Amino acid sequence: MRVAEHAVWGRDVPVRYLLVQEDLDGVEEYWGRCAGVEGLFVDKVPPRREVLTLRGCTPEGALRDALAPDGAATALLGDLCVEVWDEEQPLQWWTLVDTVVLAHRPNRKDPALVDVVLGAGVEPETAWAHTLPTVPAFKVFAGTTASALPAGPCQDVEGLFVPRHGPPPVPMHLVGCEAAEPLRALLGRRRRHDRDWVQLWALDRHGRVMYRHSVYLRIETARPSVLGTDLLDITLTDGGDQRPLLARPVWETWYQGVPTAPNQWAPLTTEARHEWLELTATGAREQHPDRTGGVHHLDGRFVTDHPGLYCALAEALVGPGNYFGREWNAFRDCLGGGFGIAAPFTLVWHDSHIARRTFEDDVSEEGLTYFEEIVQLLEQRGATVDLR
Repeated sequence: MRVAEHAVWGRDVPVRYLLVQEDLDGVEEYWGRCAGVEGLFVDKVPPRREVLTLRGCTPEGALRDALAPDGAATALLGDLCVEVWDEEQPLQWWTLVDTVVLAHRPNRKDPALVDVVLGAGVEPETAWAHTLPTVPAFKVFAGTTASALPAGPCQDVEGLFVPRHGPPPVPMHLVGCEAAEPLRALLGRRRRHDRDWVQLWALDRHGRVMYRHSVYLRIETARPSVLGTDLLDITLTDGGDQRPLLARPVWETWYQGVPTAPNQWAPLTTEARHEWLELTATGAREQHPDRTGGVHHLDGRFVTDHPGLYCALAEALVGPGNYFGREWNAFRDCLGGGFGIAAPFTLVWHDSHIARRTFEDDVSEEGLTYFEEIVQLLEQRGATVDLR
């Protein structure tokens, strides 16, 4: 499907979104275009607060510090990850949001272990297998990313395995839509509750696809549009996995076109930098031949968090607005080639002390900081890293 054929129409408002369905073979079918969308940017409703008890724990790291008898460490643990293991591998993992230690005491069966009472919001579990072993093991981590640090094993998590219902879906309103034949056919049915998904492609002002967002195609209403009776305003029951409100200004920046100036992401918060990286990933489909050699300069002044690290690395290696991974595994894959640059090359990392300080407490089991691991990975893949 050629985007350019549908990105322009003879109206007073621009086309901001396309509706596209993609089959299992990757064949794209055009379903319509719209002037605007409401309900795409919505802050996630936090899970309701619950009380859980970690039974029979051997606390480590942040959890151990929170139970220190002098009370000097904070009881606020932030987000935790609880993994449920059999004898060999994790079967499930759960996210505990904004966790706080409410109380703790020695375990009744083994006083060398600790029972810890927590207050937290519990996200729905993500499971690799739904059947628990007879005697599961529980591992707790401080954080929910690949860099999460161990907080200790436990024998059980009381209150974890109970029924939960997530928040109701958030509707999405498609404003000023011109429906193509597949969407017109769906609108003409008496029952329009198809269980299909379509993609909402957000366009920038030049007609380039900024982002692909999946929506559940269950139509609540379709009526003549406020922009003209030859268009439709369509309300969908489920707007899919919406972006947070803080993403809206990031999208407005990208609407003007792919950023070409360096460090436009630098003033953003950590969460907004994540959204910036999401938009760079859309361009990952548009791969270019790799170039090798040369000297590339990384501006390290703003590497103050994980997304800032990957924003700075991408700008140094492939230029502003381009994709070169959003986290460790993706960055490693990009270094393997196919994303615009391949080793050997030289990376001059200016103000590297900022990243070194940023990640000094983010230490792997091998004793390396996240900064040191990134440098090591680059060198292992054939790059020369000059730290300044």
